[in-house]
Amino acid sequence: IASRSLIQMNKQPDLQMVGHIPQISALSRRARHDGQNYVFALLTGYHDPPAGVQIREGLHYNPYFPGGAIAMPKMLMDGAIEYEDGTPATEAQMGKDVVSFLSWAAEPEMEERKLMGVKWIFLLSLALLQ
Repeated sequence: IASRSLIQMNKQPDLQMVGHIPQISALSRRARHDGQNYVFALLTGYHDPPAGVQIREGLHYNPYFPGGAIAMPKMLMDGAIEYEDGTPATEAQMGKDVVSFLSWAAEPEMEERKLMGVKWIFLLSLALLQ
């Protein structure tokens, strides 16, 4: 679906992206078991390939991606941004921030549902006490 959507959005897609499904999305965070940790590992897991491992041109080595080769280049670099509160802009911190945002984007109503659950538990416990 994602690769078809990419081609429909752009009638002349970047040739490097043809056949590659974009991996980072709010839906991939929800669709995979332990999705938040997967997305964090994927964002922060770029390394040089081990000896003997060949990676095709246009792909990047990331052991957390199935097959170890991903079309998305490394996006997070230490010091790439400046936080207003002085938090060090490490790759891990930015990865955590991206994962938090994607979690919210996938389920913006989650906080409201959790609050509703707490209210129901409180009301049910009051009803049981009577």
